[in-house]
Amino acid sequence: MNTKEAIMAFSQSEKIKSGIIWASQMLELIRGIPEPEKQGAEKVVKTLVDMIFQEIQLAGSVAPGEAWEDIEKNIDQAVAMINSHVAPESVVHLTQALSQVTTIGQRSMSFLQEQGLI
Repeated sequence: MNTKEAIMAFSQSEKIKSGIIWASQMLELIRGIPEPEKQGAEKVVKTLVDMIFQEIQLAGSVAPGEAWEDIEKNIDQAVAMINSHVAPESVVHLTQALSQVTTIGQRSMSFLQEQGLI
């Protein structure tokens, strides 16, 4: 990892973490929504998760070598569950992705600290 990649990985990880947290919170709220409104709510969450997926793909291109592919797999599983109308159960996969993203962010921050940049 070089300095530029570490900065990009850290920046992307923070953005992705925020998105995952938002999506997870929205999925928890879906549990309490009446059935007629659930489909619309699931579409909104799916749109957010699709945006997160795009950010993960961008992160993989600007900071290669990290575990972005594993994160993509967890996001894919979450999307499959949302599409299957069991959206709240996809939080497990988002939580796994969040943990992986946090690890990348921490690793990047540690590298930048070692370089004396933070």
